[in-house]
Amino acid sequence: MRHSRPALIVFCREPIAHQSKTRLIGAITPATAAALSDAFIRDALAKAVAVRTSRIVIAASAPDGAESSKYFRRLARQFDADLFDQGNGPLGRRMARALEPFSSDGALLIGTDTPSLPTALLDASLEALRRNRIVVAPSLDGGYYAIGVRGAMPPIFTSIRWGSRTVFASTIARLERDGLPYALGPAWYDVDRWPDVMLLAAHLRMLARARRRTGSSVCPATESVLMRLGLLHHAR
Repeated sequence: MRHSRPALIVFCREPIAHQSKTRLIGAITPATAAALSDAFIRDALAKAVAVRTSRIVIAASAPDGAESSKYFRRLARQFDADLFDQGNGPLGRRMARALEPFSSDGALLIGTDTPSLPTALLDASLEALRRNRIVVAPSLDGGYYAIGVRGAMPPIFTSIRWGSRTVFASTIARLERDGLPYALGPAWYDVDRWPDVMLLAAHLRMLARARRRTGSSVCPATESVLMRLGLLHHAR
């Protein structure tokens, strides 16, 4: 049975120096780490627009609340997105809270740490959610970068060691233990640490060579920051 196009939720925190991408600080300055976080968010929202989902939602965390954040209000206007405050509590509770209002047609919640994710793969996860109650798209670090739910909320957001390399495996084990059918989205890599940034830069350099023919960029905001860091150069 096919359902209408699910909503797409971009789950993110306001980029603030010394608070954003802290595992990169040392290799780059706190201000540059925050700039990279901002670029990841913008590229994720641009992909959300490109896949033409039914609704774009920014599920945001900000010091004084999402609605009080000039940063998020500006992004919501720019990308024609609804703004939703994540609220307090553990990560799983905040993700479940963001997904719950969309139980009818479902929603796919994505993080922002996969800037090079091709739009076609994001679209594949959205399409999978039209046919399945639950979709999980794994990341190569042992977690997942996208989770989609349609219908009643499954018990997969509690008793998980968030941030560990067992998040994806634990989530799948919970689904299988409870007999809940699910589909897998395409796997991709996260960018959390400096070696991940170097991998990203190498990947983007390879894509830039191919782009001489296509003329498109998979993550232009991120590319701009990496160029300022000297990790990328304008294609000739």
